[in-house]
Amino acid sequence: MKGFAQRVDTVQEYYFSAKLREVNQLIADGKPVINLGIGSPDLAPDRMVIDALKSAAENPKAHGYQNYQGIPELRIAMGEFYAREYKVRLNPMKEILPLMGSKEGIMHLSMTFLNPGDQVLIPDPGYPTYTSVTSLLGAEPVFYGLDLEKKGRPNFEELEKLDLSRVKIMWINYPHMPTGAAGSKEILTELVSFAKKHSIVLLHDNPYSHISNPEPLSILAIPGGEEVALELNSLSKTFNMPGWRVGMLCGRADWIEAVLKVKSNMDSGMFLGIQKGAIAALSLGKNWFSDLDELYQNRRKLVWKMADHLNLSYPKDSAGLFVWCKVPEGKTADELVDWLLYEKNIFITPGKIFGPAGEKYVRISLCMPEFKILEAINRIKP
Repeated sequence: MKGFAQRVDTVQEYYFSAKLREVNQLIADGKPVINLGIGSPDLAPDRMVIDALKSAAENPKAHGYQNYQGIPELRIAMGEFYAREYKVRLNPMKEILPLMGSKEGIMHLSMTFLNPGDQVLIPDPGYPTYTSVTSLLGAEPVFYGLDLEKKGRPNFEELEKLDLSRVKIMWINYPHMPTGAAGSKEILTELVSFAKKHSIVLLHDNPYSHISNPEPLSILAIPGGEEVALELNSLSKTFNMPGWRVGMLCGRADWIEAVLKVKSNMDSGMFLGIQKGAIAALSLGKNWFSDLDELYQNRRKLVWKMADHLNLSYPKDSAGLFVWCKVPEGKTADELVDWLLYEKNIFITPGKIFGPAGEKYVRISLCMPEFKILEAINRIKP
């Protein structure tokens, strides 16, 4: 054995991969752990979605290899979803690529655009996978700050002071994970102008746009956005389908074609039943979103109460599946996370895993029933 590839040394095992093993072991040992750490919806998809999957699975011809680009009906459904929800018109045959979850798209996009030595602009705090994939490919992460008082506006003034000549792509994410900063049309417009000025490819990771967010936005709806940006989207949070692994990549036909070159060498198509279920999900109307919004708003209010008992501060204008909380002076996030887990059997996420700017923060998930959040509150009451 001559050893592993050097790229393995550039990353650690994904935090939740390791931490959930510990949490699951605590549960196996009889500890009644309430998991408020991970953003995996605890709710089921609509009944129509499950019926579509079951019906397709009964078809003997459904079990073979599928098209690398998904069936035409799925791409059409994705196009109709974008037209209806974002007012963005896409050519389903050329400007939409179904994915096995949007997370795989982060790797496919990075492999498509990056060479070793290229630089990548990554929000701090931000989704850890942007950094790990960048490092795996021998590119260099360059972190940029966000103004959470201005809906997560990037610090363009500081960015303009940098040498951006080696920057190839810029990851953006609104509503932002982990902070819940909603973003705005004005911010996206600034980003399009910034990308044009510096010849940077904008990659908008957009899985939370319909979660506690009254105005879903797409970078492709911004004038000029279709020239400089691609957008990832997902059914995981929007339609309670995280384990189904259905996402999409939307935007320029020539860039989509290049990504397909990478993707088609890495999988053999999505199971037909999952595609049929995704089509059913994408057809759901406004009532689906309004009911989901009401549920998460009720849970959010309870998490605020929990945060109050812990003397945490938090914004009330956030979107997405989490509450981003600042730890009071004199305490550390690690101390709070460990105390909650080992003394109160409650798991929340330390903000530092999302970057240095998250050091004084914790993230609390809304993916638990109200009675479980109430139980967590009762456990920490004085």
